[in-house]
Amino acid sequence: GVTKEQILEYVQFLDENALLHSLYFKKHAEHTELQYEQSEVHNSITAGLAYPDDPEEITHFLNEAFEKLPTSDPVQTAKALYAPHIDIRVGMNSYVKAFSALKDLKPKRVVMLATSHYSGMYPDIYEERPFVIANKDFKMVNGNVKADHDGIQKIREQIGEDLEHYGVTFQDRAHRIEHSIEQHLIFINHLWEHDFSMIPIVVGSLDELFYKADGFQGQQVENFSGLLAELFGDDDDTFFLISGDLAHIGKKFGDEKPAKELFEDIRNFDESFLDLGACGSPQKILGLMSEKYDPYRICGYPPLYSFLKTIPDLTGEILTYDIWDESERESGVSFGSILYR
Repeated sequence: GVTKEQILEYVQFLDENALLHSLYFKKHAEHTELQYEQSEVHNSITAGLAYPDDPEEITHFLNEAFEKLPTSDPVQTAKALYAPHIDIRVGMNSYVKAFSALKDLKPKRVVMLATSHYSGMYPDIYEERPFVIANKDFKMVNGNVKADHDGIQKIREQIGEDLEHYGVTFQDRAHRIEHSIEQHLIFINHLWEHDFSMIPIVVGSLDELFYKADGFQGQQVENFSGLLAELFGDDDDTFFLISGDLAHIGKKFGDEKPAKELFEDIRNFDESFLDLGACGSPQKILGLMSEKYDPYRICGYPPLYSFLKTIPDLTGEILTYDIWDESERESGVSFGSILYR
């Protein structure tokens, strides 16, 4: 039989390896988060998973993709790209078609507005703080992307102590295991040879807007988007990257029906979402999302809405649309891209 000592030894083993929800685990977790917050570098969490973690291998991997898959004609001027952050292994066609359009651009600054998948894990920190800014260099397998310290400092100076007014925080642990920014950096690192820096912002839930568009959160979005517009909206050296997918449907995401029974519905919804996004109307996007309170879990809504509030009435061109049919889990994710000139 199993002795008490053996059981205790096993429990201690689990605890020492941070596998039990114990006081030690809480202290270990907080130490990990603080280490990240105090670091000046974000180390890639996607390398070696969705793409090679060797610089030469990823260059070959991406060269092959851009040579074999359909591309867009490079544009000479553009202000923003809304593009997916879905696993590169299932979305490569969309990535190549979308990012190839940016090949000839040479912005000095990228303002990244990306879905935050993890800020909800820290309600004490991010409640009423949907905009999370990381003042960190991003260390990617195909090159480091430097933080735009000057641009971030300008934001800090304008905001001062009134973080709540703008819905902003610089406490950046929500970035630690986030993939939504990294998926874009892989491609612009590959395509661009010039030096550029980035203001990395992940955007948490904006669901409050469904109930009261001009309420407290609505005013925060208004204030922060207005600040971004004032600082960077008219700057020809600034390019906006908006990272978001579309619908998340099926059994994995809580639907009773399998995804394949919902594909027609989401195609219609996604078409409306992308069309309204391409029209540059934040009010119409919010109206669509509010009708049934985001029925298909559009994770690209917060960053895209924030961008459209920053630079409204900017016409976009829909470049791609696709659905990943994860049939083995009866689930699916849709994704698309819009280029704004």
